[in-house]
Formats: sequence, structure tokens, C-alpha cells
Amino acid sequence: MTDAPGEIPIAATSAPGAPQLSAIYQQALEEGACDEGESALRRAYEIGRKGIAEGTGLLEMATMYHEALAHLLGRITRSARVQREVRRAGAFFAESLSPYEMAQRGFSEAVVALRRLNETMEGEIQRIAHSVHDEAGQLLDAARLAMSDVDRDASPALQERLGQVRVILERAETELRRLSHELRPIILDDLGLTAALQVLAEGISRRSGVMVQVETIVDRRPPPNVETALYRIVHEALTNVIRHARAANVRIQLARDGRGTLCCSIRDDGKGFDVAAVLSRKEQRAGLGLIGIRERLNAVGGTLQIHSESGWGTELRVEIPAET
Repeated sequence: MTDAPGEIPIAATSAPGAPQLSAIYQQALEEGACDEGESALRRAYEIGRKGIAEGTGLLEMATMYHEALAHLLGRITRSARVQREVRRAGAFFAESLSPYEMAQRGFSEAVVALRRLNETMEGEIQRIAHSVHDEAGQLLDAARLAMSDVDRDASPALQERLGQVRVILERAETELRRLSHELRPIILDDLGLTAALQVLAEGISRRSGVMVQVETIVDRRPPPNVETALYRIVHEALTNVIRHARAANVRIQLARDGRGTLCCSIRDDGKGFDVAAVLSRKEQRAGLGLIGIRERLNAVGGTLQIHSESGWGTELRVEIPAET
């Protein structure tokens, strides 16, 4: 197949699936030239998401853009010089992006390492939680049985003391079960995120007096790593509300949008805060637990938005793409 007069052959990119993505980009750019509305921008956004999913690098995307632009200009003008200049500018632009490309690859490798670390930590936390729940519970049962044997032959005074010990053991068992649940709720593994969030909300409402409501519209369970990340994020967000917000009510909403993105909103009616001021102060940022939330989101490719005003309350909005 020959090129039109004055056109320079379009170079192929090296990323996996790039030829197909390049054709999609070229068509979208041509259609976008005639459509300046929101639909064109949404399509561009989806192309970017597809590029990330296929492992297309920043330099490949830049090359793809300039090739598509040169092709588009080739339909408007037959000047070979215009197309050469566009490609020359594209090569210059791509070279200027090289440091960003290296930084992006380093970030991607760090995210992969973070995901593996989180998975390892969650596995260890799960093991400890099950040990606390099962093994400690068995030891407490054994202690109660031993006390029952002693109780039969004990004096009334000793029986009263043993009764006091039983009360202490019951409290210890309650605390161990609570600790086991907070470390890794078994219900999260068995019944999923929705059920775990309901139990979490009920427990925090009971202990703090803050009314926590959970509303979920999710047709299927997310992957285990996403469920774990969202549970930890909501737990941290609720802890922040109890410590700092002076709120009376919290609403947690979990749903998927039309693209399959998992969206979670945690909104309280507390005192609110100056987001910019808090994020600019490292120690306050750490105090609010935002570092931990962002790290968990980075591990699953998610994003965080924070909206807050004094007297209005605070909303944390988390989004995790469907591909995760």
C-alpha cells in the first residue's frame, strides 16, 4: 500500500498492542477535530486508560500523537515540509519527555514492589488474626475448664475469687476478638467487603456514638486485594472522623460507575478543615492518615479526592479502575 503524495510513512511504535492503539488514536483525533465537546475528551481519556492497560509508555504516546497529527495535517495540506516539521517537533518533544519516562518507569516498578509488600503484609496479618482468634480462644476455654475443676472443691471465698477471674477472662476474650477483627475481619474473606463494612460501621457506631451508615450498590465482589485496600481505607477514614471531625453522622457509599470503576465515598458532617493547609504540613498530613490511604491506593492504581470546608464537613472520594 503506497502513501499519498507528499506523505511520510507513519512509524510504528514499539509498545505491545501499539499499532492497534495508534490507529484508534488517529481516528479519535480526526473525529475530535470536528467535535470539541465532552464526548471527544472522554474518548481521549479512555485511550489513555487503554494505553496504561497495554503498557504503552509516555514516549510511545507522544510519538503516537505526532504521527496522528501529521496524518491529520496531511489530509488538510499536501505540504511535505509541514509534515516533516511536525515529525521533527515530535522527535524533539519525545526527547524532552525522556526524563519523565524514566521517572514513570521507576514509579511503576515501585508500585509493583508496593503491591507485593502489601500482599505479604496482609498475608501475615491474616495469619496473626486467625491465631489470635482461634489459638487464644482455645487457651481461654482451657483456663475456664481448669477453673471449673478447682471450683468444685473450693471454699466459698475462693469460689468468689474464681468468679472474678472468670469475668476478667471474658473481658480478655472480648478484647482479643475485637483485636482479631480489626487486624483482619474473617467476614471480609467469607462474605466480602459489603458485609465487612456493615460490621465495621456497627462496631464504630456502638463504641463512639457516631451514626455510621453504609450504602452499597455493587453487582459483584472486587478482587481480594481491592477489597482489603478499601476496607483498610474506610477503617482509617472512620478513625480520622472519630479523632478529629467532631461529627454526628458518617455516610459510606460504595458503587460502580458506567465504566466499571469502583467508587467509594466517605462523608461526615463534622467541622471540616482546610485541605490545602493540612496537605502542606507534613506532620498534620501524617496525623490524618492520608499517607497510608494514598499508599494503599497507589498499590491498586486508585485515586483520592478530598473535599472539605469549615462547618460543612469532609468527603473522601476513592476511585479504583475496573482493570485492577
